[in-house]
Parts: sequence; C-alpha cells; structure tokens
Amino acid sequence: MKKKIINQILISSDHAGYDLKNYIIHHLEKKKFKVIDLGPFNVNSVDYPDFAKKLSKKITDKKYGILICGSGIGMSIMANRYKKIRASLVFNLTTAKLAREHNNANVLVLGSRVTKRKNALNIVDIFFKTKFLKGRHLRRVKKFKNV
Repeated sequence: MKKKIINQILISSDHAGYDLKNYIIHHLEKKKFKVIDLGPFNVNSVDYPDFAKKLSKKITDKKYGILICGSGIGMSIMANRYKKIRASLVFNLTTAKLAREHNNANVLVLGSRVTKRKNALNIVDIFFKTKFLKGRHLRRVKKFKNV
C-alpha cells in the first residue's frame, strides 16, 4: 500500500459548521485517516476565531487541517494570520485542486451554509489527494514568508 503523504488531519468548526464537521470526520475515518477533532463538541454558540486559532497553532509539515464555519470567510481570515498557514476557502473541486497544486494549501476551509454535504466530501477527497506541483509555484509560495 502506498504511504499517505498526510499523516494527520486536524479539524475544527464553529457551531454553524458542527454538523458538517462530524459528517466529514466520519468520511475521513472510513478512509483510514487519523483525524483529530479540536471541537466544538456540541452545537452551542462559540466564537470561530477561538477554534481557528486552536487549529492553526497545531499545524505542522505533517499535519493538515480543515476549518468550517457558516460561510468559511471568518475561519479563513483568522487562520491566515498565523505563520505557516496557507488556508484556502474552497467552493468546488477546481478550487480544491488548485489550492493544493498552486498554493500548497495546508488548511481547507469550508462554508457549511454554502457547501452541500456531498460536494464537501468530494472537495475533501480532492484536497487531500492532490500534491503541490512546486516548479514556478514554489517560488511564489516562498514569497508568503516575506510578508
């Protein structure tokens, strides 16, 4: 069996993303990914910046993440404030693939109110099986560190 590039997937949401988060966890565990749920653990109202921060601080070269809130916008903004985070708000299969190939995204961000469940699973699958192309894209991604 081919070794997986991604060893761990961290996942977190706010209350709006709670149900989709659990749906995705179940899907990934069936595919034998090691998934670490960073909360929340119920649908009570929470502040998305707290959960984006919790996940972003734990991302490493071997750990990737998924963040989910109502639109995906807040989680994306907050996560990208952290060094080493390349969070991409993704809406379809094309943007999922390009986020990985061109931007070496390490955090997938989804909006639970704008992404259908089945589409979310397809996006997750494409995101985590797509490799960074490097080449001219590596030069550009390295420029992210100069900000």
